[in-house]
Amino acid sequence: MPIFAYRAIDARGKMKKGTVDADTARDAREKLRRQDVRVTEMNRVEAGAKREKGAPKPILQRGIGVRVLATFTRQFATLLRSGVHLAQGLGVLVDQVEDRRLEVTLRDIRERVVGGISLAEAMSFHPLHFSDLYCNMVRAGEASGNLDDVLESLADYMEAQANLRAKVSAAMTYPAVMVVVGLSVVVFLMSFVVPRITEILVKKGNVLPAPTQILIATSNFMKGYWWVILIGLVVGIVNFRLFIATEKGRMIWDTNLLRIPVFGTLFKKQAISRFCVTLSTLVKSGLPVHESLLIVGKVVNNALMTKVIQEIHDRILEGADISTPVRSSKIFPPMVGYMISVGEQSGQLEDVLDRIADTYEGEIEHAVQRLTSLVEPMIIIFLAVVVGFIVLSVLLPLLQFSNI
Repeated sequence: MPIFAYRAIDARGKMKKGTVDADTARDAREKLRRQDVRVTEMNRVEAGAKREKGAPKPILQRGIGVRVLATFTRQFATLLRSGVHLAQGLGVLVDQVEDRRLEVTLRDIRERVVGGISLAEAMSFHPLHFSDLYCNMVRAGEASGNLDDVLESLADYMEAQANLRAKVSAAMTYPAVMVVVGLSVVVFLMSFVVPRITEILVKKGNVLPAPTQILIATSNFMKGYWWVILIGLVVGIVNFRLFIATEKGRMIWDTNLLRIPVFGTLFKKQAISRFCVTLSTLVKSGLPVHESLLIVGKVVNNALMTKVIQEIHDRILEGADISTPVRSSKIFPPMVGYMISVGEQSGQLEDVLDRIADTYEGEIEHAVQRLTSLVEPMIIIFLAVVVGFIVLSVLLPLLQFSNI
């Protein structure tokens, strides 16, 4: 059933906007009229079609926020656990959600479910909002009859991943602000303050010290060729984006990313934690390990790790267990392979993966704290050296002139 977005005036004279599903625009207006709503504008909304395999993702569209999706998922699980029918539960959530994109999407999903297709298939028509991980877990939950438990696990997973990203982002915000403010001050000094001071020094006609000459040359270049710097920066960013968009470029970048001192260790721990918690969540939902690994490879967000996971998947299809290819890989620490082996032998693989993920999340938190305590003084020292050089370059000729 088509979905229409509208603007209207309610019975109290206030402006109102929202969406409504109806066969035609006329039926939509009639439905709203029965609710004492006078429509001023109405347009049909395209809820989004399923993307063909290999087609590019939309560039100008944004997916639903992780926390919004997690909240919806948990509410949906609660409704299903209470005995509410699938389509009825979707209808209840349509009336409650505040995010308009989610509302439109849920209306489309509800209509497809009422039309006879599965919930997972209906969600797969919205890849911008529901990932392969989400759809496959829902599919497994529908097949096993424990969809409410699977949705609850999904909500926990998304909230845990959002919290982890928030911790890393919060820890790096202060250093990032320091860098931006410090560089802005330096650019301002070099572009506006230093040229006026050095102009006076040059007019004196005396031979300027080497630091002052370097400062004047740098200031003149920044003032006269700032556009060259800007263009070079834009070209560099575009070329970098094009480079990592290729399979080979992405592999080179992600491989070197894990080798960066201090930062590389943090990125590797994040990838391993995501691998463990995602694999555990998928296996708990009832998906076979080899299918779960294919999905995990898409969410670790590192090409090198994806390649290793694909190799583990291929070895499992050949008859190997999980721990053997994990231990033979150079990405996973020996401890991870050993614990996975113990989990396989004891039949508690999911619990072991959860323990590994918890361990690495704790290590990530400590690593971020250590990184922050290391980066902040380095930034302060760097900015102090730059500003000190500027001050020294200005004071040296002044002292020289005063001695004369």
